[in-house]
Amino acid sequence: MTWNWQQEDWPNFRYDRSQLEGLEAQFLKKEGLLLGAFKHLNKEDKSILTIDIISNEALKTSEIEGEYLNRESVQSSIRRQFGFQTEKRKIAPSEQGVAEMMVDVYRSYSEPLVHSTLFSWHVMLTKGRRDLNDVGCYRTHEEPMQVVSGFVHNPKIHFEAPPSAKITEEMEQFVTWFNKTAPGGETPLPALSHAGIAHLYFVCIHPFEDGNGRIGRAIVEKALAQSLGEPTLIALSHMIEKHKKAYYTALEKANKSNEVTDWLVYFSKTILEAQQYTQSYVEFLIKKTKLYDRLRGKLNGRQMKVLARIFREGPEGFAGGLSAENYISITKISRATATRDLHELVLMNVFSKSGERKYTRYNLK
Repeated sequence: MTWNWQQEDWPNFRYDRSQLEGLEAQFLKKEGLLLGAFKHLNKEDKSILTIDIISNEALKTSEIEGEYLNRESVQSSIRRQFGFQTEKRKIAPSEQGVAEMMVDVYRSYSEPLVHSTLFSWHVMLTKGRRDLNDVGCYRTHEEPMQVVSGFVHNPKIHFEAPPSAKITEEMEQFVTWFNKTAPGGETPLPALSHAGIAHLYFVCIHPFEDGNGRIGRAIVEKALAQSLGEPTLIALSHMIEKHKKAYYTALEKANKSNEVTDWLVYFSKTILEAQQYTQSYVEFLIKKTKLYDRLRGKLNGRQMKVLARIFREGPEGFAGGLSAENYISITKISRATATRDLHELVLMNVFSKSGERKYTRYNLK
């Protein structure tokens, strides 16, 4: 197998710009709508949105790599970095590290990409790790950097990256390319094209001993934010994790050629889906504010607690809807009181009710 970095035209990626024009226009239009909706949020809800999206992205970018972190710990770490009070809790190094990286991406989006930034992100991501030889620097090991699956005696090689001896040279080219093709660079690319090529380019080099996927997605966030001139709150990792198999299939196909039209079309559509998710989240928060305004003084403490818990699940809510057992578990009350509370919430047009008996479920209207 000849990988893309072994071919004569590497790293001169080619693509059919006409297939991206419509997607680029959609991205800018959707971002304008999102910015307009964001302005309707109050200060508290803007903070909630920012922290929730960054927290969820930190969790999902780790889940894509098979690492599952504690949501409350990640969110607590992010809140602390934004200067909000949090309860004192012990946060694992891995949770603190990915939170630090995500906040740094959000805050430093406008700065040119430099090697020291990538090294800093790697240090954050690998906080607490003792199994890596190269932390905060590009890999140096002599054995091939491969992405494999299957049995040890008969592995399937999905990709092999350039040898470590070539990484400094490759990354010097990558960083130069990224800044030249960024807004204000010598040869700027449209937003989706720049972000999509940057991600593919970086993960094909695979410069670090570990953490390449997460840093590669952070680079996408930086590229998009630079194109828009402000930090992005696009739920990219959320959408990739939701369709993880398609993501890895598209990457595997793209690492065999430097003609990348199919990759860019796939990745651009994924970004647009992520953008739509954020739009739904903003609309969800606006409706939440209106709902609380309508219900002011009408809910008891138990009902307020359950509503707050449901809202923490975001626009998608509880999977399968809220059950009476969920309500009892959250409030620690009797079944009779839970039934009465839920009936009141239906009458107040807060919940819709479906199913019967033990299959009864409640959803926000």
